[in-house]
Amino acid sequence: MGRLARLILVTADHHPLHKYFKEIAEELSRRYGVPLEIRVEDYLFLIQYGDTDEYGMAWVPQILAELDSGEIFKVLTKPILDSMGNISKENDVSASIRSIESAISR
Repeated sequence: MGRLARLILVTADHHPLHKYFKEIAEELSRRYGVPLEIRVEDYLFLIQYGDTDEYGMAWVPQILAELDSGEIFKVLTKPILDSMGNISKENDVSASIRSIESAISR
C-alpha cells in the first residue's frame, strides 16, 4: 500500500481543455492534501508515463500521480463522456478518484 505524494498535470496553456483539467487536478490536490505540479508540454514525461497513441505520441492534457515509493501512474488521460457524448466533470473526478484509490491500495 502506497501513499500519494503528488499530482502531476501535464498541459499546454493554449489547449481548449487546459482549464478543465487544471480544475480537476486542483480539486484532487485539495481532496488528498498533496501538492500539484504543473508541467507545460512535457511530452517526454508523458511518453514515459502517460498515455500514447499507436505511434507512441503523447497528448496533453493528462493528469498523473506519484506515490511516495516513486511509482508514477495515470489518473486521467482523456475526458470521460456522459451518455449524451458531453464532457462530465463528475465522471472525470469519480474516475480519477477510483484510479488514485486503486493505486494507493495496491
